[in-house]
Amino acid sequence: MSYKTCLFDMDGTVLDTVADLADAVNHTLTGYGYPARSVQQVKDATGNGARELIAHSLHDGEATPDFENILAEYKAWYADHTCVETAPYPGIPALLEKLRRDGVQVAIVSNKPDKAAKILAERFFPGIPTFGETADIPRKPAPDMVYHAAKKLGASLDGTVYIGDSEVDVQTARNAGVDLVAVSWGFRGRERLKIAGAERIADTVAELYDLVK
Repeated sequence: MSYKTCLFDMDGTVLDTVADLADAVNHTLTGYGYPARSVQQVKDATGNGARELIAHSLHDGEATPDFENILAEYKAWYADHTCVETAPYPGIPALLEKLRRDGVQVAIVSNKPDKAAKILAERFFPGIPTFGETADIPRKPAPDMVYHAAKKLGASLDGTVYIGDSEVDVQTARNAGVDLVAVSWGFRGRERLKIAGAERIADTVAELYDLVK
């Protein structure tokens, strides 16, 4: 099927953000006297937004003393350090531009805080509408962010495909009632995506283009 609208997840799909996420998590945790996390542990905890990332990075989760202060400091520090090592995956900027030249509407839908998501998108993908987590729209895997993006774009869900790299993205597409193409180069990998129920998985940017066009 040739889609008219492509909605992309951000972390692990269009941007490799894990180094900066890990630095932000560990800067905050160690500042409060908690042990640092490995890059793989941060990868595994990423996908459900900042609150879940920090909760999964602490032994006692949200029951941790000063949890809200830790979360607020993480968000503030990360917002100021989003582009230290973060970069697009190879071939992604060209893919997005190619899709747009083909007449496909392209947008990014992320559980990253809205401010951070927009900062990154403007730097690496200028002009592409980007929707991050806000207080008034439930984060993925709830379908609301997909619905919100489609409404802003004036897009029909029938012609929309959602593209992501995690179990959260698989469930988001399912909840929203839109088609899914998963990518294996992100934070979870092909086997975990298959276990989550992804039926179409792209291993390269060229394969992704073929699957959506």
